[in-house]
Amino acid sequence: MVPTRIHELLEARASRSPEAVFLFEPSGTVSYAALQAMAEAAAQDLLAAGVRPTDRVLLVTENCAAHIALIMACSRVGAWSCGVNARMSPGEIAAIAERADARLCYFTTGASEAARQHAIRAGATSSALPGVLRSAARAEARPEADPALADAAAIIFTSGTSGTPKGVMVSHRGLLHFGRVSARVRSLSQRDRVYAFLPMTHIFGIGTVLMAALTGGAALVLRASFSPADMLQALAHEQVSNLLGPPTMYARLLAHVEAERVAIRFPALRYVYTGSAPLDLGLKQRIEALFGQPLHYGYGLSEYAGSVFLTRVEAPRADTAAGYVVEGGEARIVDSGGNDVAPGETGEIWLRGPGLMLGYFRDAAATAQVMRPGGWYASGDLGRFDADGALFVVGRLKEMIIRSGFNVYPAEIETVIGRFDGVHLCAVVGVPESDGNEQIVAFVEMKPGAFLDEPALRGYLAEHLSPYKRPARIEAIAPMPTTANGKVLKRELQARCR
Repeated sequence: MVPTRIHELLEARASRSPEAVFLFEPSGTVSYAALQAMAEAAAQDLLAAGVRPTDRVLLVTENCAAHIALIMACSRVGAWSCGVNARMSPGEIAAIAERADARLCYFTTGASEAARQHAIRAGATSSALPGVLRSAARAEARPEADPALADAAAIIFTSGTSGTPKGVMVSHRGLLHFGRVSARVRSLSQRDRVYAFLPMTHIFGIGTVLMAALTGGAALVLRASFSPADMLQALAHEQVSNLLGPPTMYARLLAHVEAERVAIRFPALRYVYTGSAPLDLGLKQRIEALFGQPLHYGYGLSEYAGSVFLTRVEAPRADTAAGYVVEGGEARIVDSGGNDVAPGETGEIWLRGPGLMLGYFRDAAATAQVMRPGGWYASGDLGRFDADGALFVVGRLKEMIIRSGFNVYPAEIETVIGRFDGVHLCAVVGVPESDGNEQIVAFVEMKPGAFLDEPALRGYLAEHLSPYKRPARIEAIAPMPTTANGKVLKRELQARCR
């Protein structure tokens, strides 16, 4: 039977291979049957608490078996899970609970000290799941009556790197579709183990990691957060075959390896992937040298339930292209008037396909701002197509800097700075000036033991960038501020400039 709801993936695995291990956690292993039993108990707990179809259920959590069980339980009763990383502040969590109009809130206290602290503040009480507390969020929460939203599976709140987070309504169809696409591209099977630290409160974690693993039958080496030392231990001793994460994760891994001078082992590793942020060519080359295999790349976003572009395993690329459009997806590169531009020209990326969101939760105005005639989603990202159809992501439309009448793309400057000796991470932002121009400011995080030689860096930039692209200010920073999912928080950098 072809699944139509995400919880059916787990049910099918538990039926076919009940004793097979799905989760390898630091505290022990969890089989498909055990996880299914947890999901069933959680579903009964939801029903006992009066949760109805389309009710929103807030999950304050870090990666753990209970989190996955609650996602599946929400699917089973028709509720919409709203995952929130427990490391967020109380104010941030309260704001998301209000925006989601959540009826119930769960805290995975057994796996997260941060979740336990939030549960104490909320006066949460016990639930049917060990190590999980719950509290009523909003007793007056309203269900959704719009039949067009019947396929919604979850609300994923955007990371808010440049503004207020919006609630992306992700569909069962989209998650199931991308699970199939990702599992097929990676040839996932029961022999695979995926290192799973990516928060399942974000699309990268729930789509590329969880849905793909359930679809292909792969196991997860599940972790609550990223630790370079733990990752190296898992690669050496836990048969990890798939390594996935944002570019910042790989930069931190390299810094750890270089600082500690550790020898690494990865006997089962066969697929290395990055996404969710721009990829620097120098970082790609260093990771490929470290592992002796290609670093694959893709382009996706919360609004499309996963990656829309992926590089091909059978034909790895030497550049930083995000690959080719995946099965079912469609993409255009358009100018400001919505007209297709020629290959090689830069424009906004428009997307369409089965993974597209159902809209922003109770925000018709925000939804209308990004939707275009014909069902196209205007991503706000800038890109260009190579002659063979490969996508190069240039940057964000909102991040584009206007300097001396020229359009300046931060990603271009970041790529050049990233190649300078000793640079670990960099981020470029524009800061408005009184005359309507924008000042270019570069933030640089150096490798351990390295120091920023600003005159040398400026001399290097003079050789590689036009005058109007060169930063007016260069600031050393450590560490670079990022979200839980590894994206650089450029709004924090801009605030620092002001």
